[in-house]
Formats: sequence, structure tokens, C-alpha cells
Amino acid sequence: MPYTDAFKTQMVKRMVGPGAVSAAALARQVGVSQPTLSQWLREANRVAAMTPPPEEKKPTVPAGPKKWTPEEKLRVLAAIQGLTGEELGALLRSEGLHEAQLREWQQAAEGALSGTSTEPLPAKERKRLAAAEKGVKELERELHRKEKALAETAALLVLKRKLQAIGWDERPREGEDDAADEKSEK
Repeated sequence: MPYTDAFKTQMVKRMVGPGAVSAAALARQVGVSQPTLSQWLREANRVAAMTPPPEEKKPTVPAGPKKWTPEEKLRVLAAIQGLTGEELGALLRSEGLHEAQLREWQQAAEGALSGTSTEPLPAKERKRLAAAEKGVKELERELHRKEKALAETAALLVLKRKLQAIGWDERPREGEDDAADEKSEK
């Protein structure tokens, strides 16, 4: 989804300076993925570092984010094996990567090896999935209610058969009332 430069600038401002919000927290607040926010922050830092003083400014075309090929991602993942702390940080800086982006790549690689996908669903798919889950829960509640009603009906039928078997459920037939009354009067 293309975002306006004004929106990107506003998000970067929220991630720097006093009262800064982390990219992960901001992602939860505004619904933009954390790697995207981190990328915007890296780009802003790169632009700020390469921007000449105000009197020497020249119009520049902003460079888009680097498109990493699967081979490049695999190369970086292989290079980080066994690195920790400062060494890992130095490699990430030299490659222009954020640790969260690296974790995403690792999860994607693990998912590819295990046959599962770790790609986040688009908003439209998440909404469709949420609606489907809501529908399933509603159907499960309805099924549970009907199962209870069916069990109650079955229990009543069993009870009725047992009462009929011992003769408790027989109602007096026409003409039998009079005969039963006459016997009791004698």
C-alpha cells in the first residue's frame, strides 16, 4: 500500500526525539507493519546523514527501499551465523538492515523449510478470516444448543417408553372410566 510522504514523515517523527515510540509499538497503534516503519526510519537517517547543509541543498530523488533477492537474503542469513552483540550489529549496519527484518527472514526461511508460511495476511484477508471465525463460533453455539435439545428429547422418549412398558402412561379409554368407577363403588 503506498503511503504519502507526509504520513511517513509523521511516523518517523513519532519514532525519534523525546517521547519516542518504538517501531513495534507504533505498528500496533497505526496498523503499518513494524519492518515498514523501521525501513522508513532507516531511510530518514540515511537522508539526514547525506543531506548537505541548507545553503548547498540540491533537489534529490529519494531512493526507494532496497529490493532484496532471495540469494542476498540467504547470503546475509549465512553470514550472521555465530555472530552476536557488536559483530552482529556491525554486519546489520553495513548491510543496512534492522534486526527485526533479519528475524522475519529467519522465520520465513524456517517456515519454508518446515512447509509453513510466516507471511502476514493482508488486511482484507484478515477481515474475511475474522468474519469466517465469527460465523464458525455462531454455528458452534447453534449446534451446541440443538445437541442439548436433541439429548433432552431423546431422554423424554426413553422415559416415555419405560413408563409405557410398566403401564404408567396408559390413559383410561372411553368406557373404561365408567367400568373403573363401578368397580370402585362395589
